[in-house]
Amino acid sequence: MNDTVKKLIVTIDQEIKNLSFGQHPSNLYEPIQYTLQVGGKRIRPLLTVLAFRLYHNQFENILRPALAVEVFHNFTLLHDDIMDQAPLRRGKPTVHNQWNENVAILSGDVMLVRVYDLLLEVKDHLLKRVITDFNNCAAEVCEGQQMDMNFESQSIVTVQEYINMIKYKTAVLLGFSLALGGILAGADESDIQLLKDFGINLGIGFQLMDDLLDVYADHTKFGKQTGGDIITNKKTFLLIKALELSSKEDSTILEYWIQKDKFDPQEKINAVKKIYDKLGIRYITTFQMNEYYALALEDLEKISVKETRKIDLRDLADYLMKREI
Repeated sequence: MNDTVKKLIVTIDQEIKNLSFGQHPSNLYEPIQYTLQVGGKRIRPLLTVLAFRLYHNQFENILRPALAVEVFHNFTLLHDDIMDQAPLRRGKPTVHNQWNENVAILSGDVMLVRVYDLLLEVKDHLLKRVITDFNNCAAEVCEGQQMDMNFESQSIVTVQEYINMIKYKTAVLLGFSLALGGILAGADESDIQLLKDFGINLGIGFQLMDDLLDVYADHTKFGKQTGGDIITNKKTFLLIKALELSSKEDSTILEYWIQKDKFDPQEKINAVKKIYDKLGIRYITTFQMNEYYALALEDLEKISVKETRKIDLRDLADYLMKREI
């Protein structure tokens, strides 16, 4: 990640700190500040700013609409954590654990309302377009979350079903973030579509990388214990592909660990990982991830601005897709 991008993240972080949501009752608003201050890469507003900067150098007047995508993203995390009963988010207690579920629901609701306040700062002639596109994206994110929840009780999930789920749950918001920057910059429709496609392909690759990191990352660099997806039987690309490719013997072993209620977590991680290694799942996932990354770079290449103006976006994409395993 180059110095320009790092400076933009600092600027975005400061703007987030300056956001005001309300004060009373305190237990409605404190969780919002808590959520926004516990970290995060700020990738989504950063993408909006970088997309805008393809066309214009001065971006300060679009910072608040850019923050809307970060507030929306964190709103979804509040509600997702309740659905998943997740104890931690970014290494700290989740809002529903720090306060309670009702508070987390209401605080999330306020965050969603404030998203529209931030988007209302868009120029009048662009407002309807931005709100319409955001609403479509927000509905797709909900669709993706529902698909993910459905997978928990679905006995067989195909690779294509999984890719479609992560497209909606994760990637479309990256696509909207980039498209928003293009819309605010006055880009032509073909560039706006390319920005959206770039974000979607990058987002799918990004999620596949996360799946891979959960199993194979050095946990001291990953920031959390690896193997969490294996422990919870999460239907990631790795597990789906392993079930698809496994022999009868390996399939029996996988199903044994999936069905087992009481187990030693590390023993389960080691057993499942051994099958992944045997089937070459790490390399298959890496290949699939790189395919989407290549598609994203093709989209970026086609955007009709000078190559020198694309450097920061390309550097960020490289950073996201080349995290250490």
